[in-house]
Amino acid sequence: MASDNYKYIGTRPIRPDGVDKVTGKANYGADFSLPGLLHGKVLRSPHAHARIKSVDVSAALKLPGVLAAVYSADLPPTADELKAASDAQTDFLDLSSNILARDKVLYHGHAIAAVAATSERIAQQALASIKVEYEVLPHVTDLAAAMAADAPLLHEDMFTSGLEEPSGRASNIASQTTMARGDLETGFAEADITVERTYCAPTVHQGYIEPHACVVDCNAAGQINIWCSSQGHFMVRHYSSVVLGVDVGAIKVTPAEIGGGFGGKTTIYLEPVAALLSRQAGRPVKMVMTREEVFRASGPAAASIVKVKIGATSEGRITAMDGEVVLGAGAFKGSPASTGAMCMYAPYNCANQRTVALDVVTNTAKTAAYRAPGAPQAHLAVECVLNEIAAKIGMDPLDLRLLNAVDEGDRAFHGAKYRTIGLKETLLQAKAHPNYAIPLQASQGRGVAVGFWFNFGLQSSATINVHESGKITVITGSPDIGGSRASMALMAAEVLGIDPDNIKPIVADTDSVGFNDLTGGSRTTFASGWAVIKAAEKLVEDFKARAAALWEIDSADVQWLDGQAVAAGQTPLTLADIAAKAELTGGPLSATASLTAKGAGPGFAVNFCDVEVDRETGKVDVLRFTAVQDAGKAIHPAYVEGQMEGGAVQGIGWALNEEYIYDEDGILQNPGFLDYRMPVASDLPMIDTVIVEVPNPGHPYGVRGVGETPICAPLPAVTSAVNNAIGGLITELPLSPPRVLAEIEAVQ
Repeated sequence: MASDNYKYIGTRPIRPDGVDKVTGKANYGADFSLPGLLHGKVLRSPHAHARIKSVDVSAALKLPGVLAAVYSADLPPTADELKAASDAQTDFLDLSSNILARDKVLYHGHAIAAVAATSERIAQQALASIKVEYEVLPHVTDLAAAMAADAPLLHEDMFTSGLEEPSGRASNIASQTTMARGDLETGFAEADITVERTYCAPTVHQGYIEPHACVVDCNAAGQINIWCSSQGHFMVRHYSSVVLGVDVGAIKVTPAEIGGGFGGKTTIYLEPVAALLSRQAGRPVKMVMTREEVFRASGPAAASIVKVKIGATSEGRITAMDGEVVLGAGAFKGSPASTGAMCMYAPYNCANQRTVALDVVTNTAKTAAYRAPGAPQAHLAVECVLNEIAAKIGMDPLDLRLLNAVDEGDRAFHGAKYRTIGLKETLLQAKAHPNYAIPLQASQGRGVAVGFWFNFGLQSSATINVHESGKITVITGSPDIGGSRASMALMAAEVLGIDPDNIKPIVADTDSVGFNDLTGGSRTTFASGWAVIKAAEKLVEDFKARAAALWEIDSADVQWLDGQAVAAGQTPLTLADIAAKAELTGGPLSATASLTAKGAGPGFAVNFCDVEVDRETGKVDVLRFTAVQDAGKAIHPAYVEGQMEGGAVQGIGWALNEEYIYDEDGILQNPGFLDYRMPVASDLPMIDTVIVEVPNPGHPYGVRGVGETPICAPLPAVTSAVNNAIGGLITELPLSPPRVLAEIEAVQ
């Protein structure tokens, strides 16, 4: 079906949900309300690491207006085992223990207990009445320090998995994963130049505007109704059912609009707690995190220490690549270290490669995804080292990458064999871009980088209903983060041959549409869109059969063209004509399709960035940023460009300003947007975007996911640009003015 002859795909209609959002009518997680609503609040740990000796909520329950108080004893036992959950393996004991601390608190802000009261003020007062007895323990928030043999242990029963020979002693290193191919010794022997560096990136937050929020109502029959903002309400249903020890059929989750997520809303924090409170009080409970709670207790991106050694010939051919990827998981195991390790070499053809991925726990909030989890940190080291090699051998950094770029038929480091991919086309487009030819002035620098993300498929379902007027409703179960409603409407319109204005796309609750995995991994337009395509194709066949029945001819003689049934000797019937007579030809028109989508095509991006550095203050100004990315086929180009621009901005912030800062007591010092320095419009240039379209052969319309890849290359592009501008070598982010100024003074 992939073709350039599309009528609606590739156009830029206004998003269906846009008017409600810009006029304030859209409902987000905190906007829901029910009769008799109570307000829930969470008591959080004042310590970074402590054993919980006792919890007493009895005094809180005696306060007027307090109707419920819970802590970990109110949660059922959960097995300590990994279970499949959407695109990852989840340890539900860890998840449960993060939601309400059991034996120990493992970070400052760790949830311990919660109350529900008739007002927020009373609930806040009730928290002060809860008595918790602690035994304070030594803590460790620094990633490197956590790996030391004498570091305070977070989990006395954690032993490093993946070692060739088990050590027999507990460790903060949860796992070690080694991946390798070829012969490194031979590869480095063939190299004329070898560069070895270690790059570090800090913990950063996704920076979504909407805090975590939910309303939960448990009725007398045991049914749990949840209204919440998330990246996957089926995920919320599944996770909550396991944590609460109830069947998934007892939980209905209705999605709110989502005010940003970027991977940070792919897990749960409040929903099971609100359910416990509602069950105990017999009334609905609303819980909304404060901004400070979002920073202290929800999942940020992992801090990283990535070591890379790369060898190349004087002509630029890469001969060997060796690396170690250390990522912080926060308080519980499960950082994306292995994912980052699989991504770091993915753009390059090299026979001799190895990575060792280490998953390390620290006394900080459990990390969560941030767009392409693990990939930006890993690409930071590899891409900066490649730029250094290119400079040393006098080769254009894009030419170095073109010489070594993977292509169709090559086998990726992570094992997959590439089908049709657009890396070389993307590199060529970047090199031809006019921004790449702009000469640089004094104190200015340019940095180049490539980014990669696998993209995922997973499970999706869609239903399409035809109204008697001929209007269409497209129902999916994937929360709309980046304009996916518009993409669903465009794909349905293309199959049905009708204007997208006649299609209403909605995101339904868990009882009203078939199962959908969460919105993440750049899967929604690819997988949920494919389910919409299949449902629409079923409808087309039904339309032809209905028309044939009205005409009293064989359905094989009917064609569906431009939204009409046509046949020789017959007056064409529009969709509205067929819908109006549906009662006579078989009843309501509706179709459902479900699938486990295979063939998600990987995404590649090339970024280059020009900066200017004030040599007196160390301040960095981004002059130009150019993002080039293969989208396969851009269903709605404006939203693809938006993804590219957003990833660039987030990567610029990560590179230049953003970081979690902890004091000696393990307490986060900048838990708010005033002190956590995210870039604003005045900090940024216009982001130049180029969409490359090399269709993915694994999708009917050639779609590749585009949400993750944009954040993979900005970190090394900005870092290399700054280093080139000052003639130095900074290997630790962020590139804050004091750090840049110190390097300027060091090289003078």
